[in-house]
Amino acid sequence: MKTLSTKELISKLEESNALLIDVRPIAAYNGWTLQNEQRGGHIPGAKSIPLPWTQYMDWIEVLEEKNISREQPVVVYGYDNDDGWQMDQKLDELGFQQVMIYNDFMEEWTANADLPLDQLPRYRHLVYPEWIKQLIDGQQPPHYNNNDYVVCHSHYDHIEDYHRGHIPGAIPLDTNSLESTETWNRRTPEELRATLENLGIRHDTTVVIYGRFSAPVYDEEKFPGKSAGHLGALRCAAIMLYAGVEDIRILNGGITSWEAEGYELSTEQHEPTPVDGFGTAVPARPEYMIDTPEAKQLLKSNEGELVSIRSWEEFIGNRSGYHYIEKKGRIPGATFGNCGSDAYHMENYRNFDHTMREYREIASAWKEGGITPDKHVAFYCGTGWRGSEAFINAWLMEWPKISVYDGGWFEWCNDPENPIESGRPDHLAIKGGVNKKRIKEHSFIPSSLELRCSGPNSFGRFFNSITFKGIEQRHGYNKYLKLHSSSTVVAHIYRIPAKLGMHHRDGTDHNHRENKAG
Repeated sequence: MKTLSTKELISKLEESNALLIDVRPIAAYNGWTLQNEQRGGHIPGAKSIPLPWTQYMDWIEVLEEKNISREQPVVVYGYDNDDGWQMDQKLDELGFQQVMIYNDFMEEWTANADLPLDQLPRYRHLVYPEWIKQLIDGQQPPHYNNNDYVVCHSHYDHIEDYHRGHIPGAIPLDTNSLESTETWNRRTPEELRATLENLGIRHDTTVVIYGRFSAPVYDEEKFPGKSAGHLGALRCAAIMLYAGVEDIRILNGGITSWEAEGYELSTEQHEPTPVDGFGTAVPARPEYMIDTPEAKQLLKSNEGELVSIRSWEEFIGNRSGYHYIEKKGRIPGATFGNCGSDAYHMENYRNFDHTMREYREIASAWKEGGITPDKHVAFYCGTGWRGSEAFINAWLMEWPKISVYDGGWFEWCNDPENPIESGRPDHLAIKGGVNKKRIKEHSFIPSSLELRCSGPNSFGRFFNSITFKGIEQRHGYNKYLKLHSSSTVVAHIYRIPAKLGMHHRDGTDHNHRENKAG
């Protein structure tokens, strides 16, 4: 085991292709000072691989996705010497030969203002479970200077999800209260104002929002959107920002991250305390949402991008993505933003523990497709959920000109005057594809295959049934499955500790209103 001094590390980074791995929690990587370090953030260029991830089977997949190879020198650092040593041992087991440890990050790097640190610009709005625990326990969490907060448990017309268990003190927030059940667009300013006031939210209220992750199976569930709670939470966050809520705090990883820390859930129902007024005009940030006329102008502009946060199958017109949308295809001129496998999953924007993916990876992939912060970038999907999650990523990075095209594919395709394209684009510049390798894997699966697993076990929830037909992906973890042209399916399924609470949906009867999701 070789250790490096600060001087040696600087020299190593300047003279070689050494790659840094930050093994601290993602919150620390993003900018939070979790151990009272003098400055927050990470060493520029470092990759985030929190040490707990190494408990998962085949976590080597993460190394591959981050382009970390056994042949290159790797420098590991964390909060203490033991963290670095543990990662060194894990990499050694995988055959890494050039692993070095930097042990002076806390004492020297963070203490020296002349040494650079990078941060997610709005990291304060992407909170971690302990931050919320301090808040609801009456303590003063870092970067909170308010005496008015509301914790919202987001769900889509599925109050049973709230009753199943929520963060203590949270109130239920139905996405239908913020978006129309007719158009799935944001509600009118008057309706938004009334909803927020009834929830006890003013423009200066700190709103903590989260949802529950699960993996709905599109072809096996009539209402898969009911299971996409955290995706719905990000939709609500985007609408609240548009309305004028100034302090949104998103629980990174949703309720899964809360449970992973061992914190208790509550089944006690809490009612909001309405307020008399919102305190400012609604919408306070109208530029955060655009409609079809503005989307068409953006398509004509050399200084803008309309980005499709849909799956490849939707983008090329093989499927609409929704039970209630018949037309297939894409908006001509739209840029592909590659959400993941279907309308209910955002694998390409999240880590496998459901936290948001490393922000520089997303920005780098967007840049490959010409999606850059100097342009006006509007994200869309089917009806706004996935587009909102991409928007939130850009907002956290402080991109200055961003919007959600609220109507999305649903509104566009329902107007017979609007043109529609399908098939593979003539230009193969798949702009904005977060991982082009994944696009390829999703696009060329030649035969019908079926994999069945035994269901829940001591590792947590595996898959009750995962079916692959042609090139259709119908599960929540497709990026961790490798398919080959033979009848053999090689599955790399992560060991999910039971405490993560990643369970299959409970089978509650939802035989009412038509389904909705991103």
